[in-house]
Amino acid sequence: MEDELTALETKLALLIQVNGQLRAENQQLRQELAHALSSNRQFSEKMNKAKARLEKLLVTLPENQT
Repeated sequence: MEDELTALETKLALLIQVNGQLRAENQQLRQELAHALSSNRQFSEKMNKAKARLEKLLVTLPENQT
């Protein structure tokens, strides 16, 4: 019975340790995701601005006359 309790305590301690590690990893992944989403929004805005500028330039170009 004592050996079983000791084994259970060991397993519980390991579970607590792994839980802490997973929580820390989860927090890190959440931060990385937030950063990636922010970067994605910035790149999307830049792309939209570039698209608008190109469309504006295309309007000012003379049409090809063949």
